[in-house]
Amino acid sequence: MQYTFSSRADRLKPSAIREILKFTSKPGIIPFAAGNPAAEAFPTAEIAEISSRLLHDSPIDALQYSVTEGYEPLRVHLKTYLSKQHGIGRDFDELIVTAGAQQVMSLVSTAFCDSGDEVLCEDPSFIGSLNAFRASGAKLIGIPMRPDGLDLEALEQALRVAKRPRFLYTIPNFQNPTGITMSRQKREQVYALAKKYGILILEDNPYGEIRFAGEDIPTIKSLDTEGLVIYAGSFSKVLSPGMRLGYCMAPAPIIQKLVALKQTQDVHTNIWAQQVAFAFMTEYDYAAHLERIRAIYRRKATLCMEQCEKTLSPEITFEPVEGGLFLWCRLPEYMDMNRFCTEAVREEQVAVVPGNAFSVDENAPSHCFRINYSTPSDEQIVAGLEKLKRVKEKLQ
Repeated sequence: MQYTFSSRADRLKPSAIREILKFTSKPGIIPFAAGNPAAEAFPTAEIAEISSRLLHDSPIDALQYSVTEGYEPLRVHLKTYLSKQHGIGRDFDELIVTAGAQQVMSLVSTAFCDSGDEVLCEDPSFIGSLNAFRASGAKLIGIPMRPDGLDLEALEQALRVAKRPRFLYTIPNFQNPTGITMSRQKREQVYALAKKYGILILEDNPYGEIRFAGEDIPTIKSLDTEGLVIYAGSFSKVLSPGMRLGYCMAPAPIIQKLVALKQTQDVHTNIWAQQVAFAFMTEYDYAAHLERIRAIYRRKATLCMEQCEKTLSPEITFEPVEGGLFLWCRLPEYMDMNRFCTEAVREEQVAVVPGNAFSVDENAPSHCFRINYSTPSDEQIVAGLEKLKRVKEKLQ
């Protein structure tokens, strides 16, 4: 039978990262292409403890339908936590618990974008978000990245000429894929531009809690006096990605619309997972847990950067990072990036992600690739970079 899909579905392609991840399931593949938290970062004993108690003491509460906005004790605690720790939340803001931060991207783009509307976003950027915006029918306008974040001149020019701009999407902390952190001054300037041109900002912050070096920088949402910022957070990198827990703080009218849209998708986020997250944050030492996982990523990132300097430099360069899960590596101009990535996985069994997977224009040339240091073991990091050295030498 001939199947006719909607125009929106027809535009979608399988995620390049997910396609590459198929290789990582094969024995012997070194998974630099993944973005999973380190296995040793999961608080498995505590989650088992909490789950056992929940299912023994109040199983129906965890297994029954619940409200779309989210488990009320968790929502209240998150609002207090975000206010105290990050200065986020004004009287006009509300919060919804979502199925990961990815659902925030889907809900926001559905809420604001009709076909042909424009979404401004960092270029390169996280492919999952880009695909969510594409699925809504939006036209993506890429803004180049600088070492301290978005190119402000390019951003203002895009805002000046855009016909139907709906929002600006940014990952200010340890951006995926580049690892870049937007400076405080630039965050203030981005907010000022949003205010000047009357455009929303969708601030995605999945990595902010895993800063392992340097000083914290206030979120853009903490600057929000006008109700311009939609803030997306996640438990995926600090607790468990499999639990699919995220949250969105935004002005109440926006949250009301997201609630209505979420009811058409999944009714509500997994209640057991929300109860586990609430208990973990309030009954255990959450601050100590964050310090523990920061130490894990500090060690792994340091090892990865040292080995990159040893094996890939000077031909292949990268920018040092102070948090997050990724290194963004740049090949010399004469070296073909797609061939490098293909040779790596087929000949050396090392999976990395080609840079154009993150581009607004997927056909645009790229000389970059992304390495993840959280998923592979320390031994795999060392061995994998030695293998990439062999690919580099072969292509010189």
